Amino acid sequence: MTNVLRWAVVVTLVCHGLIHLLGVAKGFGWARVPQLREPVGVGGGALWLLAGLLVLASAAFIAVGAPVWWWLVAGCGALVSQVAIVMSWSDARAGTLLNVALVLVAAYGFLSVGPPSFHAQWQERATHALADVDPAPAVLTETDLDGLPAPLAEYIRRSGAVGRPRVVSLYADFHGRIRSGPDAAWMTFTGKQVNTFGPRPQRLFIMDATRSGLPVTVLHAYQDATATMRAKAISLVTVVDAAGPEMDRGETVTVFNDLVVLAPGAIVDAPVRWTTVDAHHVRGVFAHGGQTVTADLTFDEAGDLVDFVSEDRLRASDDGRSFTPQRWSTPLSGHRDDEQGQRVPTSGQGRWLAPEGWFTYVELHFDDVVHNVRSADGTAGAVPVPRP
Repeated sequence: MTNVLRWAVVVTLVCHGLIHLLGVAKGFGWARVPQLREPVGVGGGALWLLAGLLVLASAAFIAVGAPVWWWLVAGCGALVSQVAIVMSWSDARAGTLLNVALVLVAAYGFLSVGPPSFHAQWQERATHALADVDPAPAVLTETDLDGLPAPLAEYIRRSGAVGRPRVVSLYADFHGRIRSGPDAAWMTFTGKQVNTFGPRPQRLFIMDATRSGLPVTVLHAYQDATATMRAKAISLVTVVDAAGPEMDRGETVTVFNDLVVLAPGAIVDAPVRWTTVDAHHVRGVFAHGGQTVTADLTFDEAGDLVDFVSEDRLRASDDGRSFTPQRWSTPLSGHRDDEQGQRVPTSGQGRWLAPEGWFTYVELHFDDVVHNVRSADGTAGAVPVPRP
């Protein structure tokens, strides 16, 4: 739901909820209400009160974006309100139109965040993925860096990973904007992802964007070396449904990228063969699930990772039905030290080398990156991290 539409719904529901107070006032005898000519009574007043509270609660939930079951409150509000209206039909029947609108809002909420939604699927899959991670990963030591290219070893040290448990999972949330081509309009988005590392790396990514004024939800899933990408407009109409060998290969590159960009503490245990290119560049060959992909990493003078370039990711068409091999790059434009003393990226880009030249298709800003999480909300149950 776009912000403009969301606030229009909120204002409408607030007015609708407050109007129910007329039935409350008449039913409990608090005031004369000439607008309601039919008798209401105490029982009717209580019904009007319950309906008003449910409608106002629905407005509040839509305004703040929580909880995920707000659609159930909205549906109940519409039902109770309509019962109250039927009991005073000649005076209040016009409110039926607002209840029809409230039912549509509840239906949208059910589709967008309810049991059949991409968000519910993401939550379930992420929870199951995190259940498989090592609950007590071993501490990463300086000895574990032996044999790695010097720039990569320095990057891992600078990330703050040495002296802490190896990274076996992460949660990240972010915002930014994305477009399908150099001449296409930008779409703003928010998103979150959960990754797990080890013998069976998994990546669960969900994004909410706005396109042509309509909400679009995108769900990426990489599990058991198989990748899918699905997108729905208004949580109802499927606009992308991508899968297959090309998708698997492209997402394998993305999993490799997440490993080195977001989880340096997991690098030493990953199935990667590293070689030194020069003092600021290393090459990694990542092998998993029958796929072998290569990327070149660039580090700056301070030891931060500033770019990741691969020839093995494939650019999907707008409908996700075809893929074109193109050079892919994810330059990073900022890092910060978090409260735990770990260095994490703050912003970056995704770029394709199209025939007409490089173009940026996504601009990303990380709001939070948490390592070794044990729940899909990214906060509860994080593995204790000793300070070095």
